[in-house]
Amino acid sequence: MNNFAIMVDATSDVPKSFCEKYDIIVIPTHIKLPAGNEIMWQSDWDQYPRDQFYADLRKDPNGFATAPPSVAEFTDHFEKVASEGKDILFITISEGMSGTYNFSKAAADAVMKKYPDIKIHCVDSRRYSTSYGLMAVHAAMKREEGKSMQEVADYIEENKNRYHQAGWMDDLSILAKKGRITNAKAFFGQLAGIKPIGEVDESGKTSILGKARGAKAGYKVLLKYMEETIENPEEQIIFIAHTMRQAQAEEYKKMIEEKFHPKEVYINDIFPPCGVNIGTGLMGAFYMGKPISEGLVEEKAIIEAALAEG
Repeated sequence: MNNFAIMVDATSDVPKSFCEKYDIIVIPTHIKLPAGNEIMWQSDWDQYPRDQFYADLRKDPNGFATAPPSVAEFTDHFEKVASEGKDILFITISEGMSGTYNFSKAAADAVMKKYPDIKIHCVDSRRYSTSYGLMAVHAAMKREEGKSMQEVADYIEENKNRYHQAGWMDDLSILAKKGRITNAKAFFGQLAGIKPIGEVDESGKTSILGKARGAKAGYKVLLKYMEETIENPEEQIIFIAHTMRQAQAEEYKKMIEEKFHPKEVYINDIFPPCGVNIGTGLMGAFYMGKPISEGLVEEKAIIEAALAEG
């Protein structure tokens, strides 16, 4: 029943250790470098050391660009698994951010024609980076429970709007330039001591809901926000992702463990396929909770109330 592969692309930011632990296959993503050459990125920092990548990105953000795998590349990766007799559940980055979903669907149709006994199910995560990766881990955990591919796909479809981000971004410049954030003008720039608090909307883009003054106030607001939105934290694996904010992520991890007592809290990097469009300054927790409201109306009200408490 559970003899199917779970596949994602490299914008899921699933670390190699989790890919091995949960048997998740990552399809590489194109990254154009300032020198004009290109690499295919799969996982971790084997190809480009973290500190060097983010230093280069700060120097020349416009010199980097990303592109999804082509239809032909998806076809090759799908066919390799299909030739082994396995069905495929492919979870994609949000269709609102990338052509990945449509490319993968075209490839899936071609492979299923060649292998009529194989089923390939493509699911639009409506997320990117760590929330997308957490979704893939949950899919793998459901597979371990013995769920069928259709049951796992249905679970993701039914719950993808419950994947939250509780974090801040203290440099919005690259996010705004790359079109990965809404209402950036109200909070734009690198403001000393200001922590813009963000959440993902229904399309997967980050929207800034408020700003805290200083890290102490920022942590307080984030923990209050998690308290109001998380469900069954003691049963959850929580990811904390960051871009060159390791110390803040470690402090946040301790606070989350003390307050919510989840099963596990892991600190993850953001790798180049998403880092190119995020830049430095992100520090956030990713978890499951209440369904996200349309236009983030309810979430904004929670942030505003938390900020008003001081």
